[in-house]
Amino acid sequence: MWQPPGRTSYNALQRGRIPARGIDTKPAPPGERRPYYRFVTTDVATTRTASAAPPRTRRLSHLLVAPLYSLYTARLRHEVERLPLPDHVAVILDGNRRWASLAGLQEPAEGHRAGADKLDELLDWCVRLGIGQVTVWALSNENLTRSEAEVSGLLDVVADKLRSLAELHGRQAMRIRVYGRLEDLPERLRDAIHAAEDATAGNDGLRLNIALGYSGRDELVDATRALVKRLATEHLDPTTMAEQITPEAIAAHLYTAGEPDPDLIIRTSGEVRLSGFLPWQGAHSELYFTDVYWPELRELDFLRALRTYQHRRRRFGR
Repeated sequence: MWQPPGRTSYNALQRGRIPARGIDTKPAPPGERRPYYRFVTTDVATTRTASAAPPRTRRLSHLLVAPLYSLYTARLRHEVERLPLPDHVAVILDGNRRWASLAGLQEPAEGHRAGADKLDELLDWCVRLGIGQVTVWALSNENLTRSEAEVSGLLDVVADKLRSLAELHGRQAMRIRVYGRLEDLPERLRDAIHAAEDATAGNDGLRLNIALGYSGRDELVDATRALVKRLATEHLDPTTMAEQITPEAIAAHLYTAGEPDPDLIIRTSGEVRLSGFLPWQGAHSELYFTDVYWPELRELDFLRALRTYQHRRRRFGR
């Protein structure tokens, strides 16, 4: 099957289509195999992405392949729509800074702003397919330890995006919910969070959850503390209290209490780990990793993730 050009895939590298730098590319002797690249995102991005090409070359390349992309995307969308789709998709929005560096941008905030704009496209894709809930991890606790200048720019981008979403979707059907250790965030960002949640609280369409200042370990600690505090008010003896600490009781005190677990978790940028994202809720989620940086994710890439999900057999640990 024809595959449109783009970032070099992990499978292509593993199958030995691209030789390692500095390695003899002559045919290997019988019984031997020449070494090939082990997948490294930065190497692939530098040598294979359209973003690395000169602007004129990129524009020409886009004009030539755009019709093919459009046809292939439409075909894949039709294929995906024929099979059951996940009800809840979660996405780790990763790769903004690396994309900005590769694109020649001087400020990391430019990459974060491009990533914020990409969120609108993701929501459009999900609405079009009838996916009911989307969770995105936009800001981790670790992100807040970066340089003061970068953190300030990142927080401004997040606050601006929340205000934009509140203004747009306050008149539409999307409901926005933000979770994490919000008390640790600056006041201006907390104000934007409350405005977005209040403006969309009565909506019953697509449910968008945004994780800000989020850490999976913190969530489990906070849930356990909240449960223990509640049990303490009932004046139970230690043995009885311990018996009340059940999976169901802990789940009821998570940030996401009352929401369904994600069916599919996607991470962009080539990192093959969850980094503490939804450790409780994602216990039985299907995982999909793509080497595409978040700001350059295409509908085609998203559809490929959905197709992979549809071809898996979910066992839920059984």
